[in-house]
Amino acid sequence: MKHIVLIAAMVPALASIVPPIAPANAAPARPPVDDVAKLRDAALNDTIAYDILEGLTTEVGQRLAATEAEARARVWAVAKLKALGFANVRVEPFTMPVWTRGAETAEIVSPFPQKMILAALGNSAATPVGGITALIVAFDGLEALQAAPAETVRGKIVYVTHHMIATQDGIGYGYYGDVRRKGPLIASQKGAAAIIIRSIGTDVSRAPHTGVTEYGEIKPLPAAALSVVDAEQLDRILKRGKPIIMKLVLTPQHAPNGQSGNVIAEVPGSDPAAGVVVVGGHLDSWDLGTGAIDDGAGVAISTAAAKRILDSGVKPRRTIRVVWFGAEEPGLFGGYAYRDKHKSEPHALVSESDFGADRIWRFDTKLPAGAAGVRERLTMALAPLGIVAGTTDATGDSDVAPLVEVGVSAVDLKQDGTRYFNLHHTPEDTLDKIDPAQLRQNVAAWTVMLAITANAPENLIKTPASK
Repeated sequence: MKHIVLIAAMVPALASIVPPIAPANAAPARPPVDDVAKLRDAALNDTIAYDILEGLTTEVGQRLAATEAEARARVWAVAKLKALGFANVRVEPFTMPVWTRGAETAEIVSPFPQKMILAALGNSAATPVGGITALIVAFDGLEALQAAPAETVRGKIVYVTHHMIATQDGIGYGYYGDVRRKGPLIASQKGAAAIIIRSIGTDVSRAPHTGVTEYGEIKPLPAAALSVVDAEQLDRILKRGKPIIMKLVLTPQHAPNGQSGNVIAEVPGSDPAAGVVVVGGHLDSWDLGTGAIDDGAGVAISTAAAKRILDSGVKPRRTIRVVWFGAEEPGLFGGYAYRDKHKSEPHALVSESDFGADRIWRFDTKLPAGAAGVRERLTMALAPLGIVAGTTDATGDSDVAPLVEVGVSAVDLKQDGTRYFNLHHTPEDTLDKIDPAQLRQNVAAWTVMLAITANAPENLIKTPASK
């Protein structure tokens, strides 16, 4: 009740949000880009984000990293960002290995013959042309596989299940995602012929969840994820206590030198010394759906908010740089490429949208000493959207995390992830899963964040003493 009373008391002041009085040695105080509350409320009627998202998923579709499809997406993005009126629109290319999907089938040969639905994991090796037919050895979780003697695994198809459940903050993905990220490497080290896992998802469907796996210097092996329904079917068969033989066919291909790139656009600022605010999402997607929630929504939300600042008619203090990162899914290639190219520039703050399009419910910050007023103003302006202040240890999402790791300030706008892992990396990641009203709430929150941070009189560039 105290929190409700506090928020109610704050709301009438929103229409006249102004920066606090700056110290004598600080940059001159500047008014926000238009009135923050008015910008916020107008953004609740936004159509720009949906237009971007609908166009990207319809006219380009899936955008697997370093493929011709992602290249078409970059061409589309440049044309769209120029049409929206952004300045300095460009592509910054980089090279990287490319992995593409092939045929993928699985069937239980005995004791109960039946076909199963799965998807190869990114970086999976191929089976022989005729596939692999081998005995399944099952493990309940990654720890059980790690503890298994190599002789119990060698030459077999490893199966790892798990028990991931839906949460608002998606916290389980870090732990359960290791089944996908680390399981294939461990199985290869123990001499397995292949590995299949229960999809890293919280749905109950026959839509498998793909995603990248890493082998380092270890020899890759064929690796795939069963749909949740098929994994549960396999669990029931295992309970019968009979040996299970599976035939697995996977035919992905690898190439050493693909090309990806980051697409960049800007809203120029008036004070270069105040630094750059970097926002965006990732342009690439997995190849099963059309990448609507992951991460077409993210580039659409952040770009629409920047466009609203651009259209306000008042130049922000800091340049707002919108980045549509390339090749996030196979390993943050775009994020690291951006950091390495731009690390000498003064970055005031970074923020990325990469957790779908459902409503934002919390925000976290990581700001320099002396910038507490920024957090206070964000708290006031975001409260009417149902967004509360969270931690002061923002990490930055995916592509911007490498900059946060070297000391750049950050704001994380946290979306509701309750249904995110029902759709993540599956054929179900399509435009119809987007709730337009929740999408608009995201744009309103991002507009608030940019209006306040891009104009804050406080110093946001961290020095070694303020990290």
